[in-house]
Amino acid sequence: MYLQRLKDTGDFLSITRENEFNLSPEQFTLGDGTVVKVLDTGVIEFTPQNPGNKDFVFSSAVHGNETAPIEICDELIKAIISGTITLAHRVMFIFGNPKSINIGERFVDENLNRLFCGKHSVGEVSNPERERAKKLEQYVEQFFMSHGEGRYRAHYDLHTAIRDSKNEKFAVYPFLHGKPHKREQLQFLVSCGVQTVLLMAEPASTFSYFSSKTFGADAFTIELGKVRPFGENDMSRFEQAKSTLEALITQESVQYPDLKAEDVELFAVYRTINRTHETFSFTFDDNVPNFTGFAKGELLGIDGEQEIRAEVDGEAIIFPNAKVALGQRALLTVIPTELSEDFI
Repeated sequence: MYLQRLKDTGDFLSITRENEFNLSPEQFTLGDGTVVKVLDTGVIEFTPQNPGNKDFVFSSAVHGNETAPIEICDELIKAIISGTITLAHRVMFIFGNPKSINIGERFVDENLNRLFCGKHSVGEVSNPERERAKKLEQYVEQFFMSHGEGRYRAHYDLHTAIRDSKNEKFAVYPFLHGKPHKREQLQFLVSCGVQTVLLMAEPASTFSYFSSKTFGADAFTIELGKVRPFGENDMSRFEQAKSTLEALITQESVQYPDLKAEDVELFAVYRTINRTHETFSFTFDDNVPNFTGFAKGELLGIDGEQEIRAEVDGEAIIFPNAKVALGQRALLTVIPTELSEDFI
């Protein structure tokens, strides 16, 4: 029923929002031979007639209130379907949590970005986010595996942060299990306007880590600014990111300027602090930005009766959220590091 509307308008986002779950699969072909497949609510893939050897996944709305990345992907989908841009490579777009988009909240029952790598099936809990995470894993697997091994793979999971940041745009580089980090990926991020990168030090259950670990994809969680409602984003602030993503899928290859040490600020995870008690709070204000550093010994928070203090000078906070479920990460702390020989 929605197919003709999608062909005419390219407005996959509205169709997604009107059909929160279980949109029926459909397929059609654009005038340039590009095959368009709707796999499910919020999941659409494009395969050009003569695809290159690269496969890209662009996801947004893993948290439904992070609207700017949703709008970026919406614009790119419309441009492809209208013929405004022509693809060189295969690409899948994912609007992760349609129901949370509609209620304007981060999630409905459970944080979707903590449910990948099989976490969706741990325990006896059942909810829409867990079902969705399992399906999204399957769709990404089908997409990356359907054209065989040996292809280049990338997954960029686009977000905006709950709070302001001293570094407005930043990216989380998943733990690579001893594999080298890539300078070219830092060049890509700088081209997107992202000049701060956080190097993770352990496995996670995020969407980007899932694609990195399972399929060897170049993958990041990319934070492009602060959470704002639809209609309140200054999209000019995201033009670098949008144009770089567009170049990736429309050009055979993208050439970036040489990377200098001063082009990017790197941080390494120092520690992860989980909430373990019902009585958990931070001692800093809610408006303290990400990447704010603290002096050694400063009190950061209280978990039950345990004080949480900065252990080194300059220990900085990332993603503080005192309201997470028990056992989940309430805070990451990071320390500066340098561009090294670990980057190939």
